[in-house]
Amino acid sequence: MNNLRTFLLPDSVTGNTVDRVLGRQLVKAWQEDGIFQISATHEQDRKTQQALTASRRFFSRSLEEKEKFVSDLTYSGYIASGEEVTAGEADYSEIFTVCPDVPVDDPRVRQGWPCHGPVPWPDVAYRDAMSGYLSEVGAIGQKLLALVALGLGLEIDRLARITRDGWHHMRVLRFPSRSSQTERGIGAHTDYGMLVIAAQDHVGGLYIRPPVPGEKRNRNWLPDESTAGMYENEEPWIFVEPEPRVFTVFPGDILQFLTGGELLSTPHKVRLGSAERYTMAYFHEPAFGTTVRPLDGGDETIHYGTHFTSMFTRCYPERVTTERIHREGRLRTLERLRQASLVG
Repeated sequence: MNNLRTFLLPDSVTGNTVDRVLGRQLVKAWQEDGIFQISATHEQDRKTQQALTASRRFFSRSLEEKEKFVSDLTYSGYIASGEEVTAGEADYSEIFTVCPDVPVDDPRVRQGWPCHGPVPWPDVAYRDAMSGYLSEVGAIGQKLLALVALGLGLEIDRLARITRDGWHHMRVLRFPSRSSQTERGIGAHTDYGMLVIAAQDHVGGLYIRPPVPGEKRNRNWLPDESTAGMYENEEPWIFVEPEPRVFTVFPGDILQFLTGGELLSTPHKVRLGSAERYTMAYFHEPAFGTTVRPLDGGDETIHYGTHFTSMFTRCYPERVTTERIHREGRLRTLERLRQASLVG
């Protein structure tokens, strides 16, 4: 996709007239294109390249080595090609997921909160590269939400306060080159969270589906309305041309929920290219224990920790993490957290 709208973010967002105009432009770009780009600063690009280099180094290890970096406490860690399934069909990506790094002596881990535990880092250099990158995109996420709130006519912190101390996480991905067997990288889907900030290398393979007037967009947070596989083979799908020193940004399901569909979660998929491809998808999220309500005050709610756990147990039914959640009854702990958040 050539000529994606690309924006330069201010050093800080104060709510002045320039910020409000920029916020309206961001909202308009999402409503018309489903996606926009932001220019990376020199430091952001440096941290991005360090993380991509660390990713290439990790994925070059043998499968036997990579499979050691899995945890039964957290969904952080290595995911082999074919382990992830979208709409009943295996995806051909290797992934290292980075969730919040929660020590084993943290009260949440000791109390049996699902999905909480240390990241099984392969080495210190990998940890430092990914942590540095997460710090940069996390700051971008808070700034973007302040601008988008202004663009929607809301208080400047109306969205950003939902994601303070959020369950921010990232998927570091390697895609093989296409083969005679498949061109599929990841099937069509929307992302379950609030805000997606992605960086990709020069190879390319990302396709997005822009908003189509009158087209139904499922509410992926409901168990009977999964977006997996929707419109997989129906136009329009637009190729996101890789460009240097930019991040691509689009809304996830929770922004669609919060805004009552004023901002739609963007369907996307990945097709394999002529060379292997590396990318990082960062998810800027609410806190694990937060219950999210629509901005218009509707009665429906999403408890983020329940939503996250449901998405991962559904996606990885045979993973050791999922098995332990069920074996130890950790969903009961999750239900207590949900009830407590509703009372609070």
